[in-house]
Amino acid sequence: MSSIKVFLTGATGYIGGEVLYTVTNAHPDWEITTLVRTKKKADLVSSRYPNIHIVQGDLDSVELIEEQVKEADIVFNCANCDHVASAEAIARGARHHTAEHPLWLIHTSGTGILTIEDKRANTMGIERPKEYNDWEGISEMINFPADGIHREVDKIILDMGTQSPKRVHTAIVCPPAISGPGRGPVKTKSSQAYRLSAAVLTRGSGILIGKGENVWHQVHVQDLSNLFLALGDAAAECGGNATWNEEGYYFAEDGSFVWGDIQREIAKQAHLQGLINSPDVHELNAEEVNKISPTGHYAWGSNSRGHALRARKLLGWEPKMPKLIDMIPDIVALEAKDLGLR
Repeated sequence: MSSIKVFLTGATGYIGGEVLYTVTNAHPDWEITTLVRTKKKADLVSSRYPNIHIVQGDLDSVELIEEQVKEADIVFNCANCDHVASAEAIARGARHHTAEHPLWLIHTSGTGILTIEDKRANTMGIERPKEYNDWEGISEMINFPADGIHREVDKIILDMGTQSPKRVHTAIVCPPAISGPGRGPVKTKSSQAYRLSAAVLTRGSGILIGKGENVWHQVHVQDLSNLFLALGDAAAECGGNATWNEEGYYFAEDGSFVWGDIQREIAKQAHLQGLINSPDVHELNAEEVNKISPTGHYAWGSNSRGHALRARKLLGWEPKMPKLIDMIPDIVALEAKDLGLR
């Protein structure tokens, strides 16, 4: 491609803002357009990135999204991964592309899809042995059961490539638990461990979700954005070494952790920082967890075990940033500050 036109959604979010930072720094020559909901946020984005083009709208602005996708070479879809209407608008925009001018779509999903066993059984805090991967296990991932979280939109994205493999090339990126400071213009922190830390500080005591034996994988947001960049670079090279469409499914992880270890570390660090009276954790049942957060049993009590082989094998992607447990002191301090406890 001579002059790369990029359309990016989610620029004011955590993942999208980090991807915007990484891509613009790597490719100041790319023509980037981003969708922003309000003028206030648009001003924040344009103050950081005066050379990018901003269109004002939200994910329900389907005609606007369709038009932008129609004009783009590469789309980074980093907004709400469960928003059906915007995914369908992207699919309609993709139909305007040709084999001579194909669309390269890099879509953000998530490994919440792998929590299906806990979702079906309504369990939390137990370890489940089932592990997935995006290499030998690719067929399992692209044919996942319909009741998996994120599956409805994943299916829309996959169908785009299946129906028009010469006109549309898709890659789905599935991050697990994300942490670390984002470098975007608006939202700079993640959710799972951060909300858990806030819950501990608000309660004034440590918590354990069930037995705390459940396992997730992790990734630092800056390592994650490097994977998006690697896929963007491959797209700009007409596919590069990446695989697309039915083989374009990428986990993005840097090892596993046990949620109970994180919950105990949060209590320990909160106590060391003088924010709670004891480092002890108290086991909570489902009803008690739901009082703290309606999604807490899923966010902190489920299992999500997916190994990222494809990005490592094909793109040379290697995470280098700190692990989640090493960032707990900073996360606790940040949540204390945001809660006005500092």
